Amino acid sequence: MVRRFSVKTRFAIVFAGLLLVSGTVLLGLNFLLVRGALPGQASQNSADQAIAPAESIDLGGPRPTGATSSEVVQRNIEQYRADMLNTLLVQSGIALAATAVLALGLGWVAAHRLLRPVHRVTATARQLGADSLDERIRMPGPRDELTELADTFDEMLDRLAGSFDSQRRFVANASHELRTPLATQRTMVEVAMAKMPADAPARRLCERLLTVNARSEELIDGLLVLASSDRGLRDRTDVQLDEVVAQAVLQHRVSAEEHGITLDTELVPRTVRGDRLLLDRLVTNLIDNAIKYNHPGGSVRIRVAAEPALTVTNTGRPVPADAIPALFEPFRQLREDRTGRGPGVGLGLSIVASIVRAHSGTVHAVPGADGGLSVTIGLRS
Repeated sequence: MVRRFSVKTRFAIVFAGLLLVSGTVLLGLNFLLVRGALPGQASQNSADQAIAPAESIDLGGPRPTGATSSEVVQRNIEQYRADMLNTLLVQSGIALAATAVLALGLGWVAAHRLLRPVHRVTATARQLGADSLDERIRMPGPRDELTELADTFDEMLDRLAGSFDSQRRFVANASHELRTPLATQRTMVEVAMAKMPADAPARRLCERLLTVNARSEELIDGLLVLASSDRGLRDRTDVQLDEVVAQAVLQHRVSAEEHGITLDTELVPRTVRGDRLLLDRLVTNLIDNAIKYNHPGGSVRIRVAAEPALTVTNTGRPVPADAIPALFEPFRQLREDRTGRGPGVGLGLSIVASIVRAHSGTVHAVPGADGGLSVTIGLRS
């Protein structure tokens, strides 16, 4: 896999490369100009004029055998020319290398300054959530591409905030509009059953209607909680998680005894920041699932500690590790057989995951040692 450099690194490399190319062209032109200005092949007259001085100059060694004064002067000129051009090439190469290093550093600094507004946009985006859509960038400075990007991002946040407000209103209205008809239907069926003899044929139909009604209420309630938690938290308070768990366990004692399930608790004082109603629903869903997907004579162990905040482990049918991620998606269950569904509606663990996300926590599940699941919840204090 080829590693891609960051934008800052690529900008610095491009900046240094362009400066290096420009420097190479400039030094090349300078080399050509200097080479053209240096004396080349000496003319005969010039050589003759230089004979007399050359004869009076000690050249530092014996004159080559058979060499005339003109040839000696010519060789000295050529040697001077070669030494000058070689020195120019070496010094130009050193200067070019030093310039490349300097250009790379300057490019890095320039890229950092140019990308600082982009980092500001990124930091704001990372802080955003359904409960913090009031954050805006509001980048100052002259109108350019970066401020235009920031303004476009702010406009997108305005639209998102409007959409979330509309969703909040819809959930509030749906909570009333959907629950009321179901409650009315349940009451009408219960009144009709109260007027029927115990052995009336229609009584079994009414009982089935009550079962369907209860399942519909559970589904709607779960969907509303899921939508509410997906919107995030508007307010956070200190919540004693151990007290919430203790109350939930007390409410499930009767249900656990009816299923032959033992509830074991290990609670230590633990305070978390969040919404008490949602946290209560999180704990309730975990204990409900642990009892519902268990076997007679099984057990459920609930532990509250400093870290992780909450762990719920139950016995039951073995759960394949590769099937666990799907259990946290809406309407997904581990089926009892190839054609049937489990006893619930498939929203329990998806609601748990949504509430955990709303609290900026973590949820992790692994197969239990004695079957079932071990679900671990991490929450911030």
